[in-house]
Amino acid sequence: MSKYALGIDIGGTNTVFGIVDRDGTILHEGTQKTHSFVRPEDLVDYIYLELSKADFHNQLIGIGIGAPNGNYFTGNIEFAPNLHWKGIIPLAKMFTEKFDVPALLTNDANAAAQGEMLFGSAIGLKDFVTITLGTGLGSGVIVDGQVVYGHDGLAGEYGHIRVVDNGRLCGCGRNGCLETYASATGVVRSIQELESIHKSKSELPKLVNPTSYDVNEAAKSGDEFAREILDYTAKILGSALADFLCFSSPKAYILFGGLAQAGKPFSEKVKSYLELNALKIYQNKVDVRISSIQDKNAAVLGTAASVYIDFGS
Repeated sequence: MSKYALGIDIGGTNTVFGIVDRDGTILHEGTQKTHSFVRPEDLVDYIYLELSKADFHNQLIGIGIGAPNGNYFTGNIEFAPNLHWKGIIPLAKMFTEKFDVPALLTNDANAAAQGEMLFGSAIGLKDFVTITLGTGLGSGVIVDGQVVYGHDGLAGEYGHIRVVDNGRLCGCGRNGCLETYASATGVVRSIQELESIHKSKSELPKLVNPTSYDVNEAAKSGDEFAREILDYTAKILGSALADFLCFSSPKAYILFGGLAQAGKPFSEKVKSYLELNALKIYQNKVDVRISSIQDKNAAVLGTAASVYIDFGS
């Protein structure tokens, strides 16, 4: 009987899950709004029931869970600002007890990095950083082929490094964090903020709930305000990534989600601002790549990859 990985990604908006084989083929998948699960136990029960219908229970080698503030060492979600479940949640333990297979919990961006390393744009790389531009901004840092977890399992929170003095209020309670400018929600705030400075003929501010996708589509159509938003975001992100080079000197940054869906027009802008602000010894040494799995169910591939890396095939 074949053995597969169950990958689960818990986001501020949606929770996705799927069964993945060693080649990165998704055999079964599902999604639900995260807020529909009042308690984390409700999520565990729901996925168990869904997989019972598909008869995958006896074919799992393990479960990988990606979540904001997911602590790899403890298996707990710890005070995640973008989730409605508060405090410390022993989620890996809940899944292990329910499914009777080993489960691991990691930061969602760490899982994304492992997905890129096994199935995506980082195949063959041992030193790189994945930047996820979702509801928040996450980062998965890989050094010599290993995820950097830090002493407490919580390393790699680039989204909460402050880049603007007394800047925008962040969900973490501080001001000026990178995710308030470069995440998908940060882009929406930029639309509102920059529109108040100069009245634009763009349709973007007139939309009820503008998204990064709307910005991308408008920019492709020649909308100057949308292009300004792209450039503004790339400038802040590129400058921040130039500073982060000093930490681990990665070979590549891999951008996923949000404005990264614009592809090369965005990554090239980020790259130009990175080079403009990089310390001389790091200039012209790092690639800025777009995820090659973001058009697939990348969240599921990432968390499944963490299972294959940790528990074997």
